Amino acid sequence: MVAYHASALDGVARNPALPTPLLLRLIAFYGNADGPSCVLDRAGLPEAAVAAVLAHPDPHARIDLAISPRAEPAQRARLVDDPSPKVRAALAYGPERHPRTTVAPLPDAVCARLLDDPEPSVRAALLESPRLAPSFVASLATHHDPAARRLAVSAWGALPPGERSALTADPDPEVRRAAALRECPHDARLTAGLLADPKAAAEALRRGLLDRADAERCVGERTHLASLAENPSLPADLVERLAVDPDADVRFAVSLRPELTEARRMAIDFTVGEFDRSTVDWVRDGLADPDVLRRAATSAHALLRRAAAASPHLPPDLLDLLARDEDPIVENLLGIHHPDTPEEVLMRVFARLGGTFSAWMAETHPRFPREGLAARFADHPDGNYRRLAVRDPAATPALIERLSHDSAVWTGQAAARDPRLPLPRLLEALHVRELASSAGANPALPEAEMAAVLDRAGVPG
Repeated sequence: MVAYHASALDGVARNPALPTPLLLRLIAFYGNADGPSCVLDRAGLPEAAVAAVLAHPDPHARIDLAISPRAEPAQRARLVDDPSPKVRAALAYGPERHPRTTVAPLPDAVCARLLDDPEPSVRAALLESPRLAPSFVASLATHHDPAARRLAVSAWGALPPGERSALTADPDPEVRRAAALRECPHDARLTAGLLADPKAAAEALRRGLLDRADAERCVGERTHLASLAENPSLPADLVERLAVDPDADVRFAVSLRPELTEARRMAIDFTVGEFDRSTVDWVRDGLADPDVLRRAATSAHALLRRAAAASPHLPPDLLDLLARDEDPIVENLLGIHHPDTPEEVLMRVFARLGGTFSAWMAETHPRFPREGLAARFADHPDGNYRRLAVRDPAATPALIERLSHDSAVWTGQAAARDPRLPLPRLLEALHVRELASSAGANPALPEAEMAAVLDRAGVPG
C-alpha cells in the first residue's frame, strides 16, 4: 500500500487543479522520505506557496523552487539572499537546458549580484548557466573576473568594436584565445597566431581568414585537413585538391561547402551516414535566411536537406518539398522543428520514433491531428496508437473508461489523466498501481479526494 500512496501522492502533487491549501500541505511535507519532489514544478505558483518555500527549513524545498522551469523568474529571484550557498548556486545555474522547454532568464540585476556572491560555487554556477540573458552575457566584457570575460565572448556579435578589441588583447590567455577565435574569420593575423596554438589550431583552420602561404603549408603538411576543408577562405584550387583527397572525412567536408554548384558537389566521392546529423555551419547560421534554406533544401546532398529541415522558418514551398523527401531523417527533423509540418508526415514520424518522444510530439505539436483519432485507433493492435484515441475531442467517457483498462500501460495512463474519465473509474484508478499517479494528476479529481490521498500518505493537515 505504501507504493500506491506514494504514486497517487506524486500525481496529486503534479495536478494542475491542486487547491492552494493542499499545495501548502505538500510544501510543508517537503523533506519527508515519502513526500513528492515535483510539487513546485508548476506554473502560476500562488504567493502563499512562494512565501512558504522561502521560509521552509529544508534547503531542498528552496532548491526545487530555484530550479523550477515553470516558476516565474521574479519568484526564483527572491532566493538571491538565501543563507544556503547550495540554494544560491542552484538559483544561479537555474533549470537545466531542455530543447522542449523555454525558460525566461533571471533579471540582469539579480545575475550581477550572484556573480559577486562571496561563495565561489555560486559564481561558477552562474557562469555555467544555460539560462542567462544575452544582455547580461554581453555586459561581462569588462568584468574583473577573466571567467566572466570568457563568457562574454559568446555574445561577440552584440559587443561594440572597442570591447572586442580589448578582449583580443586581454591579459588572460584563455580570454585572448576565445576572442581571437571569434574574430579570426575577419583577421588573417589573428588566424596565423592561432595556428601555433595546439588548443586553437583546428578551429582556426576551420573558420579563420587564411593567407595563401598558410593554407598551402597546412595542405602540404596535412594539418587538420577535415577542418581546413570547411574554411570559407580556402583558395579554389586547394578546395579542388581536397575534393579528391584519399581521406573520406576530408572529401565529405568539401562536399558541404556553400559555394559549390550542385553538379560539382555531387561529383565528389562522399557518403552520408544513415543517421548522420553533423552540423553544417552555414546552414545553421542561416536557418532564417530564405536563400540559404533554398540552397540547402533543394540540394541532392542529404545532409544539407537534413540541415534545412531543422529550420522552423521554411517557406511553404520548401516545406512541401521536404515533406515529400524519402529520407526519414528529414521527416523526423521536420516533425520536431516545423510548426506547419503536414499531418501525414507527423503520423509517419510518430510511427517511426515511438516511445516517449512520440508521446511528446503528439501532445505538443500544433499540427498533430486530434479529430477522428478515436475512430481510427481505438481498436488498433498497437497500444501506442490506441493511446492516440484519448486525444480525440469526440472520444466518449465510455471509450476513455475502456481505454483506462487497456493492456498497454501508457494507454491506460493517458486515459486515467483524462478529465472525461467517469468519476467511479477515476477513484478506482487511484488504487491501481500502474494508474495511481496518472489518476492523481487528473484535474477532474475532486478536492476532497485529493485531500484523502494526502491523508492516506500521512501528509499533516
